Amino acid sequence: MSDGDIVAITSIAAGGDGVGRLGDGRAVFVPRTAPGERVRLRDGVKLLKSFARGELAEVVAPAGGGARVTPPCPHYVQDRCGGCQLQHVAYDAQLEAKRAIVGDALRRIAKLDVPDPEIVEAVEEWRYRAKITLAVKGRGARGRTVGFHPYDRPGTVFPLIDCHIADFRLMALWRELKPRLDLLPAKLARLTLRLDREGRRHVIAESAGEPWAARDAAALRAALPDPDRVICWWQPVEGAARVMAGPATGFPATAFEQVNSEMGAVTRHWAVEQLGDVRGAIVWDLYGGIGDTAVELAERGAQVVSVDANEKAIDWAQRRATPSPVRFIAAKAEDVLPTLPDPGAVVVNPPRGGLHWTVTLRLTGQPVPRIAYVSCDPATLARDLHRLSVNYRLTAVRAFDLFPQTAHVETVAVLEAA
Repeated sequence: MSDGDIVAITSIAAGGDGVGRLGDGRAVFVPRTAPGERVRLRDGVKLLKSFARGELAEVVAPAGGGARVTPPCPHYVQDRCGGCQLQHVAYDAQLEAKRAIVGDALRRIAKLDVPDPEIVEAVEEWRYRAKITLAVKGRGARGRTVGFHPYDRPGTVFPLIDCHIADFRLMALWRELKPRLDLLPAKLARLTLRLDREGRRHVIAESAGEPWAARDAAALRAALPDPDRVICWWQPVEGAARVMAGPATGFPATAFEQVNSEMGAVTRHWAVEQLGDVRGAIVWDLYGGIGDTAVELAERGAQVVSVDANEKAIDWAQRRATPSPVRFIAAKAEDVLPTLPDPGAVVVNPPRGGLHWTVTLRLTGQPVPRIAYVSCDPATLARDLHRLSVNYRLTAVRAFDLFPQTAHVETVAVLEAA
């Protein structure tokens, strides 16, 4: 293969790379390219058995319709930040790419004869994230770097100045924290900043070795603006997080919650609507987290059983006000299904790995009239839909752009027992 190959980029892959074809026919994945472009590759294309990986040298011919734009974030270009994959792509083109990613997975993996789904665009393209997790390289306040990984050098970390998809309040917190990194644990492994739904700010220091000294956590909190609304947590590398400074609000800062709360609510509302009239029906809410879906189902008159493996999430959910009683269970869904009453409908919102095989077997062995499957990964969604297709049919599917500027996409698939 000669140096400086020119390829036409035809689509965006699930990870955000542009996809083209080399002269020998194999697919080549090229980061930071846009559909419709012709690009020259850098020397040293990495040839693998059935595909290749290349790096962009130059855009030889731009895409029509202005698919490429100038990324506003300096980190994206100068530091090759891996947190976003699509800042160089115009937003309309991002939406089309994500529709295609979902549609391709449904056709190729789920073997469904369906078009690319409709996609609901984000309310905000920027400053939507209520949580960021920073990587740490090196030890000690002066010897370590806190920031993100370059996409092509995941073993390194560049110092973060500003993340353009993070909420302004998180970035204000980060600016105040940076001069005080010496107050964080010596063996800091990761640093997470998070807003909760009451606007409080959470600082979660993950480290090995000795716990974060309460004296240092209190000093850090006191040095921040509006310290009464800051909670400092220590998260052992293996173990449960605990509050080191600030009020123990009960909010599970280490539990899963959508980082884009506004779009998460839009997605959840559509999924629940697709179940139809659930008044008086038993509805399972599997992988239910802190109970947002359970509350919405209860508001519609359902008898809800909500299951999640995170005990802190369930503990907080049990304290929530609900219009009717909700049974919250702290357990792995696959472990408790035999003990649950037979449902009239089910909502599943599994992690990226998709449904546990035991859950799939229960849903296929004893079909439920209707399932709403909320997914953060089109490939595992498609795999599970293929497994469920033995006695379910897909009746609706819609994508939701919860993560603008990245290649991630949320999808809701609605199934009915065949």
